[in-house]
Amino acid sequence: MTDKTIKFKLQGDRDSQIKKMLADVYEALAEKGYNPISQIVGYLLSEDPAYITTHNNARNIILKIDRYELLQSLVKDYLGIDENRK
Repeated sequence: MTDKTIKFKLQGDRDSQIKKMLADVYEALAEKGYNPISQIVGYLLSEDPAYITTHNNARNIILKIDRYELLQSLVKDYLGIDENRK
């Protein structure tokens, strides 16, 4: 047995899941005639799920994503950072 902590990441898979979930929320908001970017930003800033429509289960989808994790994923994607790359 070793005293060393072993680290492993499935972050790339989670980022892909978050991206798909956010795309689904975006689409639901657009279908209902909302400005999806404004609504998602409003949700992220306020943590008020009322910014997200219930259409196509979008509100439940976004509530399954930790906001901190979502923000991390957005910043990494914006900066083009791939944590799986060495």
